[in-house]
Amino acid sequence: MLDNRYDIVVIGAGHAGIEASYASAKMGCKTALVTTSLSTIGRPSCNPSIGGTAKGHLVKELDALGGAMGLLADRAGIQFKMLNRSKGPAVWSPRCQIDKDLYPLYAYDLLSKTKNLTLIESTVAEILIEKDSVKGIRTLENEIIYARAIVFCAGTFLNGLMHIGNKAVSGGRYGEAASKYISDLLNRYGFEMGRLKTGTPPRLAKESIDFASIDPSYGDDQPEPFSRMTKQVKNRIICWHTQTSEKTHEILKEGFDRSPMFTGIIKGVGPRYCPSVEDKVARFSDKTSHRILLEPEGLSSNSIYVNGFSTSLPEDIQERGIRSIKGLENAEFLRYGYAIEYDFFFPYQLKYTLETKLVTGLFFAGQINGTSGYEEAAVQGFVAGVNAALKVKSEGEFFLNRSEAYIGVLIDDLVNKNTEEPYRIFTSLAEYRLLLRQDNADLRLMEYGYQLGLLSEEEFEKLTEKKLKINLLNKYIKNVKLKADEINNYLEQINETPVFDSLDLYQLTKRSNVQLMDLLNMTNSFPVAIKSVILEPEVVEHLQAEIKYEGYIARQLREVENFKENENRRIPPNFDYDKVSSISNEAREKLKKIRPASLGQASRISGVSASDVAILSIFLK
Repeated sequence: MLDNRYDIVVIGAGHAGIEASYASAKMGCKTALVTTSLSTIGRPSCNPSIGGTAKGHLVKELDALGGAMGLLADRAGIQFKMLNRSKGPAVWSPRCQIDKDLYPLYAYDLLSKTKNLTLIESTVAEILIEKDSVKGIRTLENEIIYARAIVFCAGTFLNGLMHIGNKAVSGGRYGEAASKYISDLLNRYGFEMGRLKTGTPPRLAKESIDFASIDPSYGDDQPEPFSRMTKQVKNRIICWHTQTSEKTHEILKEGFDRSPMFTGIIKGVGPRYCPSVEDKVARFSDKTSHRILLEPEGLSSNSIYVNGFSTSLPEDIQERGIRSIKGLENAEFLRYGYAIEYDFFFPYQLKYTLETKLVTGLFFAGQINGTSGYEEAAVQGFVAGVNAALKVKSEGEFFLNRSEAYIGVLIDDLVNKNTEEPYRIFTSLAEYRLLLRQDNADLRLMEYGYQLGLLSEEEFEKLTEKKLKINLLNKYIKNVKLKADEINNYLEQINETPVFDSLDLYQLTKRSNVQLMDLLNMTNSFPVAIKSVILEPEVVEHLQAEIKYEGYIARQLREVENFKENENRRIPPNFDYDKVSSISNEAREKLKKIRPASLGQASRISGVSASDVAILSIFLK
């Protein structure tokens, strides 16, 4: 190897590895991304989609900070939807189906053209550690690559074991070998390890499905991209949905005595909110059917992903179960579903920067921290890559509070709460979710991306322009009124109470069913500046959400101020919790293990009660 010295080495080229290497290289650090196969960079192991409830928020935040996933999803996207439109804008979440073959190609193309980034095809056998600091890596070919920081993004590959019925095969993903070296070495070094499980459904041949007998599921009429860099996206496929039946459930139950999940062969805990189909049948015995979504895996592929049928049941049961579902009576299998069990490291061993507490310069990101999902992995990779770069450059640390971003919620939860199952982000986990909408991710986070050097001057100027447009429109609608006879017909049509006097557009927009864009279209003439603003729906929608939820937003902002007070009450890193005799033994044990940096963080640790925090607060004073 001609060059074996780098600032940063990233191990693994899944979604976490892509973001870690892309961010650190863009920040000017000489970075190497090491992966067993360059052809599988960013390969979707399971569902061919990006985004979803709360996950879409993560992708929008990542894009605002200068990450890659949003742009890659837009390029490889083949169907786009905004989920939860029937609910409030706080939980609207973008999602898209992606072409599973195009996504890795676009990821490779982006990384191969990134300055300061070298792609290396090799298998890492050991992370070299000296005096509690990383020194580099050793490959299977016994080559040494030196680094000042390492980001470890191994996904499900650490001692990965794939299960179908009573059969178990070593592997990190279908057709790819597991990593059998590093986790055991790190465990001996002192890292506490556990086992988790995830799974994937069968893939069926498109031509074997009777689409005429099932219902189509279309994308949005006006699809919206993830990235601020993307001007337009198109829907190019149709998905389809069907459902299981009582007959399906009876067939699946016949295989329970050969299920690795029920017979105890699988020791790892699976994700509660994305259970296997056999788990759903066992847990929800009162339900006679479960929804199945059939998702094409690409424009040039005949492979159909059976969303909702994740399983590790024996092959014969999978076949009979699938063929008992409407539209799938003659289904041909391209691949059977399987479960995968893998090692992970308990994330209490991390700082908020995702640097490990045991080893300086070693960062963990992705599923090895106990998370589930591409999006959760990607944002961790970004935070780890940014902090690895900042460490190398001696420029401090970067992390987001849970009041600032879903990224902050995710990392805060990981570090402070018990990981008993794969962690998945949800909007319900964010107590300030009205402030953390997907539509304002750029307004919340682009300044950070600019300060880190991940966004250009031109990109940042666009943010400034957007803020000016929002302010301009806000002033305009407070000064423009509609008379009762101009507005009442519209109000009656949308089931709103008529008015008896003129009202400004701002006050009218506060009504539940009123749309600001409709009101703007009712005004006779606009100043030139306003005319350009209302042609940008995202500006109008953002302002509308701020107006409709003004009171709630004000209350959450006050709550954030209280939150910040406790976050600013720092706890010394060497604080002796044994001196605080009045706190519970469980709290003392957790506080000594996690070593919270602030009183706020201490209050969010599982097992630390409100009274423990109050006692600790008095002691700190």
